[in-house]
Amino acid sequence: MPGLPDFRLSESPVDERTHVVEPRGEVDVLTAPQLGRRLLSLTDEGKTKLVVDLSLVTFIDSTGIGVLLNALRQLTRREGRLVLVCPSERTLKPFQITGLMNHLRIVGSREEALGAVAAV
Repeated sequence: MPGLPDFRLSESPVDERTHVVEPRGEVDVLTAPQLGRRLLSLTDEGKTKLVVDLSLVTFIDSTGIGVLLNALRQLTRREGRLVLVCPSERTLKPFQITGLMNHLRIVGSREEALGAVAAV
């Protein structure tokens, strides 16, 4: 449908507690709720180590950042961990501008993210 942002979610279970979610396209006011619902359902399913790989995200707005922070709050309550993969300046910049670099674990590769969640 013309006018709607290009957005898809891919995911990969790693083990009983670990899961990778990979949004593609724009994460904004129209698409972020879908990402948020999936992240919350994963925590409800008992996943406590989530990696959100933003490598294929072309744009993220404050709504997208908000759903990531909400997922972080849910995981923290369950003694879990959220790690973001931001390999490019395009996806990293919104977190730098908002001052969230000190509140979120952000790494440059999926391998590094999986290592970070495994260390918990």
